[in-house]
Amino acid sequence: MKAVLFALLAGLCWGVGEIFTKSVLQSDRIGAMTALAVRALCALPLLLGCAAAALWVTRTEPRDWMHAPPKTLAALVLGSGALAGGLALVSFFAALKAGEISVVKPIAFCVAPAVAVLLGWLVLGEPMTARKAAAIAFILVGVVLLTGK
Repeated sequence: MKAVLFALLAGLCWGVGEIFTKSVLQSDRIGAMTALAVRALCALPLLLGCAAAALWVTRTEPRDWMHAPPKTLAALVLGSGALAGGLALVSFFAALKAGEISVVKPIAFCVAPAVAVLLGWLVLGEPMTARKAAAIAFILVGVVLLTGK
């Protein structure tokens, strides 16, 4: 239940936050990469504070993460950092600048869970059920209906 609540909070924050982002980009006073840089700079103190609290206050984070195997560190830096944290955000902000939020957001946030479910199954060995496959299909059909002309 905790995971679902945090996921709902994330979705709510992204949904509201992207409305602000789109309004800024529509002003034609601030470009997509500037908006993304400001987002990153504003998020960094919060993220560092949460990391510090998790490491030293609540002790919920492993303290020896720098000694993780190279494969784990590469996945962190390249996959989570560069791909998900960098390229995905650059692409998303460019899409927000170029298109309607009612089209861009559903597409981006439909492809992400579909890919995650498929890769969770293929790479991480998570179970693939008929229910998950049907849910992906319904999500994809819903986004096509929502964003199609």
